[in-house]
Amino acid sequence: MIESVIYLLIQVCILALVVYLIIWVLGIVGVPLPPKVIQILWVIVGLVVILLLVHLMIPWRGRLVL
Repeated sequence: MIESVIYLLIQVCILALVVYLIIWVLGIVGVPLPPKVIQILWVIVGLVVILLLVHLMIPWRGRLVL
């Protein structure tokens, strides 16, 4: 259980770093994103993290049944 929590924290850190770097590179290149778009991106990242947490804590309910 501890290993999966540590793995999840590493995934969350990498995801946040990737999103931040994408926003930063777009700003450097000359494509500044409006603050509302950046806020929406971070909300989406937060929702993905919540989904990962739910999947970690309740794996049988975290999966989509198609």
